[in-house]
Amino acid sequence: MKKVAAFSLIELLAVVTILGIIAAIILPRVATTSTVAEEKACFHNRGQLNSLVEQYYMNEGLWPANNLSDIGSNANYFPQGIPTCPVSDQAYRLDPTTHRVIGHTGGGKGATGHSP
Repeated sequence: MKKVAAFSLIELLAVVTILGIIAAIILPRVATTSTVAEEKACFHNRGQLNSLVEQYYMNEGLWPANNLSDIGSNANYFPQGIPTCPVSDQAYRLDPTTHRVIGHTGGGKGATGHSP
């Protein structure tokens, strides 16, 4: 009889168990990392938009409309158009009393829309 080289059932179960443990550790971290990245992108976008709102006020002498359409229509302020919030996929709004940009309201660092 010829002996065939092969893995035993116990060896295969050990490998599958180890791969399952690795996947259980890595997958939650990947999901959390993408959520944190979206929140940081929203925070950065709000900072850029707040800077442009202030620039608009300095140049025009008045605050832009509540929906930021004044900035979006002027290519000098935001040539690619106003981005949407990566967390909520909704348009950014401008608070009429503070003249600061408001992003998503789903929690997380900086979710209230206040600039750094």
